[in-house]
Amino acid sequence: MTEVKTAELIFICLSLLQGFASALNCSSPSPESLFHALETELFPKKLLRPVKRFSDTLNVSVDLTLVGLLGVDEKVQTLTIFIWQTLEWQIEGLSWDEQECGTKRVSIPRENLWIPDIIISEFMDEDLSPTTPYVYLYNTGLVHDDKPMRVVNTCQLVIYTFPFDIQNCSFTFQPFLHFAEDIKLTQSRTAEEILKESLEVLKTKGEWELIDMKAAPSTLQITEGGFSEVKFYLILRRRPILYVVNLLIPSCFLITVDLFSFFLPPHSVDRGSFKMTLILGYTVFLLIMNDLLPVTGETTPLMNVLFSLSLALMVASLLETVLITNLQFSSSQYSAVPKWLSILVLDYLARAVCLPPKKKSNRVTVSLQPPNIAVNSSIISASDLQIVYADKPPPDPALDELRKLSRDLAAIRHQIDKQAEGSSSSQEWLMIGIVIDRLLFCLYIIFISASFASIIFIWIWNNSKVV
Repeated sequence: MTEVKTAELIFICLSLLQGFASALNCSSPSPESLFHALETELFPKKLLRPVKRFSDTLNVSVDLTLVGLLGVDEKVQTLTIFIWQTLEWQIEGLSWDEQECGTKRVSIPRENLWIPDIIISEFMDEDLSPTTPYVYLYNTGLVHDDKPMRVVNTCQLVIYTFPFDIQNCSFTFQPFLHFAEDIKLTQSRTAEEILKESLEVLKTKGEWELIDMKAAPSTLQITEGGFSEVKFYLILRRRPILYVVNLLIPSCFLITVDLFSFFLPPHSVDRGSFKMTLILGYTVFLLIMNDLLPVTGETTPLMNVLFSLSLALMVASLLETVLITNLQFSSSQYSAVPKWLSILVLDYLARAVCLPPKKKSNRVTVSLQPPNIAVNSSIISASDLQIVYADKPPPDPALDELRKLSRDLAAIRHQIDKQAEGSSSSQEWLMIGIVIDRLLFCLYIIFISASFASIIFIWIWNNSKVV
């Protein structure tokens, strides 16, 4: 009784298997026999999705291997790569015996099979990938489609930290037409396995390097349904050594030379000529290296800001040199320094830049004449002389000469006092120029120190970061 039930169960299972899958019959273990069987049972159905019922979902596994990073175009925001794309799906109801047909797999022309319409949604250019006319078909009904692809993919590039930037570009595999109820995409390997193999077979060693890869299946929902998709994320890091050597280091050298030009005398004409030569050289340098800088309308790279500030400081230092030279040669023609400007610059800014403030004069003027006889010998008139010497004998010629000498000395002293007042005003203007010169020198030091520290920090952070 038990043997009868076992035979019945075996018969039922075989009947079910026969209903779901019918094995190909090969007359001999030869390619001709297997091809004749496929031509009879499979090739006529190439227009139909390989499922038993319309409600069945076809599972398609997606895999890729990154072979080459061909380039990144910041202007048009695209990434060009070369990958190996692998698709696998099962043809329901197809199988054959390996011993009977002589092989467990066979390569057949692609046009003889139904192929899923899997695309990369970020693809933005003409498909220039090499064509592969064949796919592998296994005796279990598994189809293995492996082909190389040259992908020009749109990618939103963030170049604010150029040339120490890290980019995250996505590649979304999805059916072009079939909904998620018809085709469901799955991953055949984990992102870690794909990353490991990609690093082993990567052929290019250019400007960009692959540092990480992530993957996640998802569903794109629309009004009429949803599309099954698998999204891969490529995390790329730029190798900055080219830009550091060709852009940053020469720019820092020119800025440092301009910094040391502050040790030249401020009133020297050679200092102005030297700074003008530096500005001209820096401008030519930026024009030559302009092709190395990324161009995009969305964000401005931090390096461009650095170059602009450096050029602005050079121009400011040249203008400051012109101002000091003008104060040196023309300050005697200026009026006295306003009180507020003298307090602001000579008291507060001078202390801020470590210059001692201007000290007031401690000189005291002592008059040898009594206070009640304060006579100005330079304005004594003839009538006054007659009143003073009315009762005296006629003046001695020697005494007249002494009086004339006294008047001349008083006039000379008056001129000297006026020149002393003008010299004091000129000295204040020159002191203001010196304080401004020292202030710009301090700003230069702060800017260069902050720039070097920022570059070093971003470089270290870029090398240690893995998104």
